[in-house]
Amino acid sequence: MRAGKRGDSQAEEALASLCEQYWFPLYAFVRRRVVDVTEAQDLTQEFFVRLLEKNVLDNAAPERGRFRSFLLASLKNFLTNEWDRANTQKRGGRSKRLTLDLASGESRMSLEPAHELTPEHLFERQWAMTLLELVVARLEAEFAAAGKPRHFELLKDALTGERGGLPYTEIAAELGLSEEAARQAAHRLRQRYRDLLRAEVAQTVAGPDDVEDEIRRLFETFAT
Repeated sequence: MRAGKRGDSQAEEALASLCEQYWFPLYAFVRRRVVDVTEAQDLTQEFFVRLLEKNVLDNAAPERGRFRSFLLASLKNFLTNEWDRANTQKRGGRSKRLTLDLASGESRMSLEPAHELTPEHLFERQWAMTLLELVVARLEAEFAAAGKPRHFELLKDALTGERGGLPYTEIAAELGLSEEAARQAAHRLRQRYRDLLRAEVAQTVAGPDDVEDEIRRLFETFAT
């Protein structure tokens, strides 16, 4: 909502943050529907420019539902309009452009093996992955700010619930803790991760009652 307030001195900063966090799920949707890489990149760039120029984000009120649904609907409308005028007006030459690392987006698309996914399903799965990556990054930043980056590095495998990392005896020895203390630290890490995930999701849904349902729906995208 802050990004959509025309004339607000913080709007540009908010939009930049929005683009940085959520551009890839939208690019993945466009890329699945547009064969040409350059065209897909141009469309994604243009879409974010329109968000600011047309003040579209001013309509992103929480009571209207999930933010990801709002963005996807806005993108679909944008693509329809762009294709309708494709033969009469060439894109390009706009004065305001945003800096998006679209080249890395194509590399990330090459890691997506499920080519049978619909553009909508791919968008939702990449949205879920974006949320998880954002939460992990914030959790890591908290440990760094507390002067415990090594704690996070050793304990982060506990977030998945799998024991593919070091055993707690080795973690405890390196951190100068008892094995039980290491287990408790891993437990607190998982709890903080869940709290941060809920807080992030809460910013994209209509209200607190929708948080758990949104998390469930997003995690379901990994099941297919």
